[in-house]
Amino acid sequence: MDPFDAGAGGLLRQPKAVWATAGASVVAFMGIGLVDPILPSIAQGLDATAGQVSLLFTSYFLITAFAMLVTGFVSSRIGGRRTLLLGLALVVVFAGLAGTSDTVGQLVGYRAGWGLGNALFVSTALAVIVGAAAGGSAAAILLYESALGLGMACGPLLGALLGDASWRYPFFGTAALMAIGFLGITAFLKEQPKPARRTSLLDPLRALGHGGLASAAVSAFFYNYTFFTVLAFTPFVLDMTPYASGAVFFAWGLLLAVFSVLVAPRLQRRFGSLKVLGGSLLLLAADVLVLGYGGHATAVACTILSGAFIGVNNTVYTELALGVSDAPRPVASAGYNFVRWFAAAAAPFFAPRIEEWTDIHVPFVVAAVTAVLGAVVVAVRREALTHDAAEPEPRHAAEDGVTVSAN
Repeated sequence: MDPFDAGAGGLLRQPKAVWATAGASVVAFMGIGLVDPILPSIAQGLDATAGQVSLLFTSYFLITAFAMLVTGFVSSRIGGRRTLLLGLALVVVFAGLAGTSDTVGQLVGYRAGWGLGNALFVSTALAVIVGAAAGGSAAAILLYESALGLGMACGPLLGALLGDASWRYPFFGTAALMAIGFLGITAFLKEQPKPARRTSLLDPLRALGHGGLASAAVSAFFYNYTFFTVLAFTPFVLDMTPYASGAVFFAWGLLLAVFSVLVAPRLQRRFGSLKVLGGSLLLLAADVLVLGYGGHATAVACTILSGAFIGVNNTVYTELALGVSDAPRPVASAGYNFVRWFAAAAAPFFAPRIEEWTDIHVPFVVAAVTAVLGAVVVAVRREALTHDAAEPEPRHAAEDGVTVSAN
């Protein structure tokens, strides 16, 4: 089945609840790249160093990683809809507070609270979309990746447009957009019965006992270090105005969206998921290495080009995490994300410090090495990562800890 077929079960023919959740997901992912074009402005406005400002990413993703152990615990007790609304409410509050910060310490703290809300929302949103989408898990994953790509593309653009007047405005803008998402979920997503089995705090860790899921998580850990070196450290290297930096990362996000939704599935059908993933990781390694040693124009081009490889990787990793083990999807996703988000927290912290200890090229050498390590894990653990490529038998959403009305 072609997931883009507009007929029944196609990507474009989905229940209102799915579209409302996907729309709010776009805004949630916008929050990740929102600060990219205004990082230098934040540093200047709060009299902070690049290393201090990079903690905006570190605090956000460190809390997000640990929150992955909590999301299933919470959603299996209060239901998917209430968990989504709780996450959105926390983002609205902490994004708004971030715009009022007077010190970089306050801003870092508010971003941590923002990360908690985003973790509750994003992890539950994937389960909601997979459980409610017409067309099975393939269409659901593509829809989720579409939201991710669109959000990652629009985040830097919104940050540049609002941040040109003041670095505070993007935070207020995100709070307003997430409030709209809150209203959309309230209106279109019906109340859900609680699942028959509650998820414990240790279930995601137990799920990592599966060799395939653990291998996917470790490989994604190395890949995410590369990914977030590009996202969090490159703006300081490019040293451009908010508008120019926003334009670069908007183009980067567009490539990410196109390759995750349109290109990755076609490559997978032709070459197989693991070959595509290994090849894309090696190409990403080469790209960031050239980025680190090239001139300014080359760095801009390589930054944009990296979006293509990141888009392919995101789609393949998501499918592996959801399908390689027999754990319920939210539990498998939580365990996988618990591991990989630690790299998203580590890269923004270490990259500027590695530059201080060495020079501006070495952080990209490290990022290239981690991408290669991700590919090595895929190659070495190929047997454990191989799973049935056929569409799995439909599961009741309640088994995954979430039930959605197809209204």
